[in-house]
Amino acid sequence: MNIKNKQVAQNNQIKYIKRIANIWLGNKTMAKQAKVLNQADLERVLGFIKNNKHAQRNRAMLLMTHLAGMRCGEVANLCYKDIVSNDGVIKEEIQLRAEQTKGNEGRLVFINARLRDELQHYIRIYQPKLTESKFFYSQKSVQGFTPNTLAQHFHYLYKRCGIDGASSHSGRRTFATQLAERGVGVRTLMGILGHKHITTTIKYVDGNVNTMKKAVEMVV
Repeated sequence: MNIKNKQVAQNNQIKYIKRIANIWLGNKTMAKQAKVLNQADLERVLGFIKNNKHAQRNRAMLLMTHLAGMRCGEVANLCYKDIVSNDGVIKEEIQLRAEQTKGNEGRLVFINARLRDELQHYIRIYQPKLTESKFFYSQKSVQGFTPNTLAQHFHYLYKRCGIDGASSHSGRRTFATQLAERGVGVRTLMGILGHKHITTTIKYVDGNVNTMKKAVEMVV
């Protein structure tokens, strides 16, 4: 590499590092992001769901975003066969097809024990005749939810619970923030969330006071 090209490469690297730093420090102007929920917020929403129609379905849909970090559109596009094995057991991993994802690339979603238990309860009340059917039924459409109608569903759900700033993306951001607070590295988060670029992942992680306090305590 000649001196000129080497200088260009160094300048690009410096710009990249500054960009990352600005995002972490909150100096870069970004579009308003969906609210990250705390445990009290989530319990409030789950309590509201419990006392209304389609409670088991709505609870399961919400927790797909909070416990697996799935996008609203991915949840809407799930088929029964994607989640339930031939012997009627919830899978530990979901292989999303390209047409089910935002980036049009397949990815693997991991389902933890708590979420598997929630989904197992859900399929006790809903077992479609065809495994190609949507996993989450809709009382308004035989085709199930679309990404748009499910996003609206989440929007009004949070609104009715009085949680300002929350949207269909709040579950995914909350999921990413909690993993980061527990020490999961950005590279691992990239893989879990299905991101191509590290800057995208960083913008998902909420740099709240609690996170920063924990980070400072790590210095000895």
